[in-house]
Amino acid sequence: MNTPAFLPGLELARRFYREAVRPLLEEAVPETPHSAALLGPGSEVLGFDTPRSRDHDWGPRLQLFLTHRDARRHGPRLHRHLAEHLPADFLGHPTRFALTGEDTATDARHHVEVTDPAAWFTAHLGFDPTADVTPADWLATPTQLLAQATAGAVFHDGLHRLAPARYRLRWYPRDLWLHVLACQWRRLAQEEAFVGRCGEVGDDLGSAVVTARLVRDLMRLHLLMNRRYPPYSKWLGSAFARTPGAAELTPHLIAALTAADWRTREHHLCRAYEHAARAHNRLGLTDPVDPTTRPFHDRPFRVLGADRLATALRSRIADPALRALPASGAVDQYVDNTDVLTRPPLARATALTPPPHP
Repeated sequence: MNTPAFLPGLELARRFYREAVRPLLEEAVPETPHSAALLGPGSEVLGFDTPRSRDHDWGPRLQLFLTHRDARRHGPRLHRHLAEHLPADFLGHPTRFALTGEDTATDARHHVEVTDPAAWFTAHLGFDPTADVTPADWLATPTQLLAQATAGAVFHDGLHRLAPARYRLRWYPRDLWLHVLACQWRRLAQEEAFVGRCGEVGDDLGSAVVTARLVRDLMRLHLLMNRRYPPYSKWLGSAFARTPGAAELTPHLIAALTAADWRTREHHLCRAYEHAARAHNRLGLTDPVDPTTRPFHDRPFRVLGADRLATALRSRIADPALRALPASGAVDQYVDNTDVLTRPPLARATALTPPPHP
């Protein structure tokens, strides 16, 4: 069997909905309002899928959203109707497949999820943005999950609920953005002198590890400054590369990572720090901050002094409850465990959030 030409998963899902799923939906539950989209996990949702992506958890799939009442009344019947009448293949791709860890012989099934918007968002984010979004919701939700809910594509929004919810999630409210940015600068401040200190005592491996951590934090900071939700590690570099200014910053980051000694690492990190500080000043969120690097107290290491930017940002936060929080930020700024960050109940249980308003 010839492998079909690669079609990006979002376009495959769009055509799958229009040509195969919608006719069966109208046949099974005619005149039932619905929305259709491809959101959630998957490289294709973020627009990063390639032919390699087709080897697992990839194929014709989407979500069908009904009202809560219609999902309860019609969901099981609609699911069965699709199971019975969807074609075996669509544009050369099987419409029934097993997911990673499942038995390909017994667990193959179609992947048209029939749900309602509130249930889907609550399962994938831990809260329902079709209602209200609180500061606690924002801070308890990993940016990867926010990216998955706001990327992808909506093919039809007959319920008129997906577009408003996704618009509400498009980016942090101003005070929360200031808080998250300040906490990301704080992460840099906590380790920027360690590249030299490790190197000075002969721990070149330790210096290189700290450098890699700082490069990752700079990439995430750059995305946050550009109002982009940082994805998880597999796609962090790809997302970073698509942002304005990344082409200027990338050579310094690569040079820092590939340097053979701590002084060269420090030199290129300092160029990257200054680039980031100038980008901060262009945002106009605070008074301008001197973007030049400086000695670390009386030690022979050069740093930005990133706490200066964190302090400037925190001073502009109007919400006293946010100002009172530790400078740790959103949950994935201090938790780095996939099993937590991919499970909203665990992420929410871990998060440091302001108390609800009385």
